[in-house]
Amino acid sequence: MQQVTVRVPASTSNLGPGFDCLGVALRIYNSVTVTSGRLPQQPHPQIVSQAAGRFFKRARRRAFPFSFSILEKIPRSRGLGGSATIRLGILHALNQLSGTPFDPMTIFQLCADLEGHPDNAAPASFGGFTVVSASRQGVTIFQRFKVSSRLYFVLLIPDFEIKTLLARRILPSKISRLAAVESCANACTITAAFGSKNYQKLNGAFGDHVHQPFRGKLISFLPRVIAGAERAGALGAFLSGSGSTICAITSQHPGRVAAAMKHAARSSSRTIITRADNRGTHVVRSQITNH
Repeated sequence: MQQVTVRVPASTSNLGPGFDCLGVALRIYNSVTVTSGRLPQQPHPQIVSQAAGRFFKRARRRAFPFSFSILEKIPRSRGLGGSATIRLGILHALNQLSGTPFDPMTIFQLCADLEGHPDNAAPASFGGFTVVSASRQGVTIFQRFKVSSRLYFVLLIPDFEIKTLLARRILPSKISRLAAVESCANACTITAAFGSKNYQKLNGAFGDHVHQPFRGKLISFLPRVIAGAERAGALGAFLSGSGSTICAITSQHPGRVAAAMKHAARSSSRTIITRADNRGTHVVRSQITNH
């Protein structure tokens, strides 16, 4: 039996103003196990079949049958990069089972192409805080920084999902120049803070005019949860990806921040306190026999 298990971290993306550019890997994981030569009991879901199809086409390898299973710890459709973890898990497992034709950067690019945006694929692939840019020539990671364990990421996870496609449809086609400049300045400040590990500079830098004000219509309590987190001592808070999770970053009293966010939401939700993952995607078990 040829079997590979891959562990992939969750990620929080955008961080407010860094739309489709900034992301941080988190210590919450999905584990994907792929077994080659075993026919699945039912057709693969589209997210799996598309990843496999893209892998075999790019690798120029004959497709082989496989089954898969996922141990899910990451809430679905909550803006925590769950779809990226499944795609990366399938791609990395198939890569191992095929004799590793691709390096991690190529697999990341395959995942980013499938996702349609690179901001979850990058931190989930390589861990830490990442700055990425999409272009017609492909996707390039400009920078990756390790994140100190003294930073806590406090997640408020509402009991409802938000589909990324819907969250993108409500975005305007244009914003004002002033709004764009302010968001750009904040994204640069966040990048500088993570790069220098001077995390106090994050204070007040998560303001956004590109996506959050519009997606906030889907989450009525977003402004007051952000305000509640900041009053409780957080460096700032923002909508994680396209939501519905709201993420706060703090260097102290994470329990107090979590309680304040939950109280401000006044809605059915739960909280998770975690830290950044600096390792990224990796194989945790491999059973491959060469004949």
